[in-house]
Amino acid sequence: MTAATDIRRGPSYWWRSYLAMLRFDITGLRTTIAFVLVIQLLMGAGMAYIYGFYLGGVPAQAALYIVTGIPALALAPIGLVWVPSVIGLQKLRETYDFVWSMPVPRLMSAASTFTTFTLAAVPGTALSLTIAAVRYGVDLRVSWLIVPAVVLSALMATSVGFALGHAVPDPRLTNLITNVIVFVVLLFSPIVVPIEQFPDWLAAVHRALPLYPMATVVRDALSDGLVTGVGGAYVVLAAWTVGSWALAAWIVGRRR
Repeated sequence: MTAATDIRRGPSYWWRSYLAMLRFDITGLRTTIAFVLVIQLLMGAGMAYIYGFYLGGVPAQAALYIVTGIPALALAPIGLVWVPSVIGLQKLRETYDFVWSMPVPRLMSAASTFTTFTLAAVPGTALSLTIAAVRYGVDLRVSWLIVPAVVLSALMATSVGFALGHAVPDPRLTNLITNVIVFVVLLFSPIVVPIEQFPDWLAAVHRALPLYPMATVVRDALSDGLVTGVGGAYVVLAAWTVGSWALAAWIVGRRR
């Protein structure tokens, strides 16, 4: 007979654990994922229409800038708001410890969260972009870079949100932070507003934060010559992703 310690090891066991957690997360979050799509449309396509009301008729270049910023506007809340909110809800419902007590490697539980929310972010983002492009009559130049740009942006946002959700012990404080993030994304981030319009000190801050680099890499994949510094933006996104993984691993690793 094979010992239990022999069964719970190796690539096959890790893969089965990952698929089991993926089924668990998708089943448990199916209602949340439906809300995610609605929120994406409100944040993405909805904001595109609202900007049009504010600005009226805009030049073609300005319209292109607004439309190519819509994916970042739709992607950001998925990881930065919904992921920590779901973790906070687990703490309020006292199911947080149950999730981490499941007989699967903790890395697979984290990987399932990343996968679920990254995949959930893509359809709404694509739909928001399509609606915004039609609204402004913009002709996009989509390159193959859209794949790494969207995947890394979604993964970064999910990773930061995952680390935030676990790092903040009080779910009420998590809720407050996520509301502030939504406020910052909508009004104080250079996603649909050129960073040159910001004060120098605020522009410098945003170049180190992940929102502007996210918009830069996506905008580069949807247009020709609209942005510069794309390589540096990828580096910043990768650094935030890896740093968030390290923080989350340290926090989760402390749980015994």
